[in-house]
Amino acid sequence: MAKSTKKETVDKKSAPKTENLKSWRPNKQQRFVLGCLLVLFSIALLVAFISFYVNGQWQTDQSAISELGDRSEVVQNWLGKFGAFLADLIVYRGFGLASFVLVRLFFLTGLFLALEMSTKRLKSIWFWDLFAIIIVSVLFGFFATSAPELGGTIGYELNLFLQDYIGKTGTLLTLLFGLIIYLIFKIKLSPEKIQSYFDSTKKEFKSELGSLKPQQAESAYNLEEFAIEEDPQLDNIHLKSDVTQFEINKEALKPTINHSSEIDLNPVVKPLQMDIKPATVAPVVHTEEFVIEKAEEEDIIEENLASRLVADFGLFDPTLDLSNYKFPTIDLLKEYSTGGITINQEELEENKNKIVDTLRNYKIEIAQIKATVGPSVTLYEIVPEAGIRISKIKSLEDDIALSLSALGIRIIAPIPGKGTIGIEVPNKNPTMVSMKSVIGSAKFQEAEMELPIALGKTISNETFVVDLAKMPHLLMAGATGQGKSVGLNAVLTSLLYKKHPAEVKFVLVDPKKVELTLFNKIERHYLAKLPDTDDAIITDNAKVVNTLNSLCVEMDNRYSLLKDAMVRNIKEYNEKFRARKLNPEAGHRFLPYIILVVDEFADLIMTAGKEVEIPIARLAQLARAIGIHLIIATQRPSVNVITGLIKANFPARIAFRVTSKIDSRTILDTQGADQLIGRGDLLYTNGNDVVRVQCAFIDTPEVEKITDFIGSQKAYATAYLLPEFVGEETGINLDMDISERDTLFREAAEIIVNAQQGSASLLQRKLKLGYNRAGRLIDQLEAAGIVGPFEGSKARSVNISDLSALDQFFNNEQN
Repeated sequence: MAKSTKKETVDKKSAPKTENLKSWRPNKQQRFVLGCLLVLFSIALLVAFISFYVNGQWQTDQSAISELGDRSEVVQNWLGKFGAFLADLIVYRGFGLASFVLVRLFFLTGLFLALEMSTKRLKSIWFWDLFAIIIVSVLFGFFATSAPELGGTIGYELNLFLQDYIGKTGTLLTLLFGLIIYLIFKIKLSPEKIQSYFDSTKKEFKSELGSLKPQQAESAYNLEEFAIEEDPQLDNIHLKSDVTQFEINKEALKPTINHSSEIDLNPVVKPLQMDIKPATVAPVVHTEEFVIEKAEEEDIIEENLASRLVADFGLFDPTLDLSNYKFPTIDLLKEYSTGGITINQEELEENKNKIVDTLRNYKIEIAQIKATVGPSVTLYEIVPEAGIRISKIKSLEDDIALSLSALGIRIIAPIPGKGTIGIEVPNKNPTMVSMKSVIGSAKFQEAEMELPIALGKTISNETFVVDLAKMPHLLMAGATGQGKSVGLNAVLTSLLYKKHPAEVKFVLVDPKKVELTLFNKIERHYLAKLPDTDDAIITDNAKVVNTLNSLCVEMDNRYSLLKDAMVRNIKEYNEKFRARKLNPEAGHRFLPYIILVVDEFADLIMTAGKEVEIPIARLAQLARAIGIHLIIATQRPSVNVITGLIKANFPARIAFRVTSKIDSRTILDTQGADQLIGRGDLLYTNGNDVVRVQCAFIDTPEVEKITDFIGSQKAYATAYLLPEFVGEETGINLDMDISERDTLFREAAEIIVNAQQGSASLLQRKLKLGYNRAGRLIDQLEAAGIVGPFEGSKARSVNISDLSALDQFFNNEQN
């Protein structure tokens, strides 16, 4: 027993070293130095390889290679003996001329490392370049057997090896097959591309012939030579015998095809040549066939126009207006720790023994236990002996917390996807997770997501990155002072580091008036607002209603654009727009993502009520596909704050520490948030598993530096303007004609003055009217000055004190 305990201790001491070696990744300086080294090495290889073939130096240097230790030996290679050795090893004994591809490989690898580019594409480059090296080397070995320096020793020997088994014909067919694979999968060559190339060449040739012989083309289209029978179906077709032309009416393009076969799109693109073959006109022309042919020609014209625009101008780039925009540098963020986690071996051993002893007191034996150390919490995974019920361990949560003298013990029974039970124990000395370490991580930098958000680090010390576009809305909740506002800043900072101002816009609602004010500096870069408003960040709850309804109008407008473009979501729409397949003159435009951020949502509901709930529910249900996403933060999302309809559309939820299990269930639909330790400790769920994350910390000075950096750059003329919204209550014509008043106008006025309450529902009850008619009566009463303007959830004020004053009012109107 003592030997096994000693062995476990040795294994645990060596385990962190092994894990550190596996998780080691070069930092920014190391990547840059290594990248520069590879670039210089590729240049050296190029010099050595070129001099290998110049003036037959490889033959004169071969004898000197064996005497590398002799300094008196002279070589002809431009890189000296080292260059002669490399050229002989890689070119002559290696792959011959194909070795020049290695120069490209090392050069690109160096660039990718030095410039911190994504390495995923680099893997593909290495695979296909090595494939090309082998194919080219064997090809030279097959055709140039008398010149071994062209194919290299490897190419020559591989060629002989293949010929021994499948002969010369089989070897040649194998090489051709390898070449076809490279052309199809790497060069993306397809039969359609080859056919379209020959078709376009053929059309250009024929159009040039037509332009050389205009008189012949004109005579070929002379319609006077043909007799056309009269047909009642030909009323919609107009043929002119004196002018040989017909027109295709296209609302956006409006090209005219005449005998010279040109489409004039001046000044956008060059004339597009089309092939119109002279054909014999049939004695009878049917309208349906003509319309079908005309529609097909319109589709062809539109497709050709898009492809020509892409060929001439490339894909549309929405960032051109701010082409010199620079993303914030990581140096603007502060490093709060050394970057690693300090492992206290004594603490781990002590906690392990206490957990084992506590369970043993209740006759629960443990077969295996291991620890995973996180920034603020350590996860102990235990495997109980056979026959132990999980519910029995779960019920000992408070007893384990008592024995460990720790706050926030959380038992996960069982851990999803594993056959173990997890016990989360807070660390005595937690490590702060800085925003700099999260933003600078490879997982965030290489994330291929539409809207990547780096929340922090998990218990296994991995950066936790999620995609807001797939959530599609996020609900954040927690008690006061537990990290909600810092979490919002972390979300916004992540997007500022990843998305260009042309790609994302924020609508910020800040009832507290102090949490999001720093983002005012980037108003003309990233923020969206209503027209004719001074501040982009909304702090007045009365203005929130118009903003939310404006977002609903924007949502409806975007769905109309998606319908016209025949796509299903914003990603497909923007890809089609980038490919220049959508005409801006028809109202199409590049659509940025819009993210609505609401802090203290409960305060908003208390002041505005249903006026806020209805547009929020619409946006939560429908706005995902058109790129409008909601982030709502509140202290406790109870039923009176977030209704079931809204909550059902927020599958992604973040719970910071709360005070009771009921509050935890309200947020996550499960308990656990009440056992968090605060200071950014959170639980995240997207409808599946619950993940514990230590939220990244970003302080106010860091946010200020980032906004100053962005705000100092060139910006758009204004913030992104949302569509103007005029509500039914605010769009009243105050110059309403007296003759147009409702027959119940006076009776309604008397009811309102008696009750001293301007409410449409009051008129509905007293006069037994429908809502629409009662609403029109209220509008007419406001136009007459009897009631005041709309004031959100409050009843309208009544400007006339009693019925005698009302009678005087009507007498004055009649006079």
